[in-house]
Amino acid sequence: MTSSPLIAWHLSNLPAYRTAVSPLLRGIEVGLAHGFLLVGPFVKAGPLRNTEYAGAAGSLAAGGLVVILSICLTMYGVASFTEGEPFTAPGLTLTGRKKEPDQLQTSDGWAKFSGGFFFGGISGVIWAYFLLYVINLPYYVK
Repeated sequence: MTSSPLIAWHLSNLPAYRTAVSPLLRGIEVGLAHGFLLVGPFVKAGPLRNTEYAGAAGSLAAGGLVVILSICLTMYGVASFTEGEPFTAPGLTLTGRKKEPDQLQTSDGWAKFSGGFFFGGISGVIWAYFLLYVINLPYYVK
């Protein structure tokens, strides 16, 4: 399945596998997507869904989940990567060409990724709240 050219192209374009982009920017991109999309389920399925506070409560709950996920990312990085230890992944691909080691697989890179995830996630939650409840655009399902 993963050796299909279409699947390989799709997977190589995910932020986690784009080695040319810094870990901080990858974390911001992943965090923005998660933060933006987490607001909707909390607003529509949360316990305050039928009140006037649904938007604020859902946004706060999504922000809280982003904080929890950021803490989990940090804990994973502390447990998985030793600070100052060099990266030990193979430096060659299957075709024999040299590749640069991925900075995300180091202690410093993972710390940047998790910090970027936190910033991007909170920014995504704020952006979703702003679009849904501050601008108050007319849309059909509210």
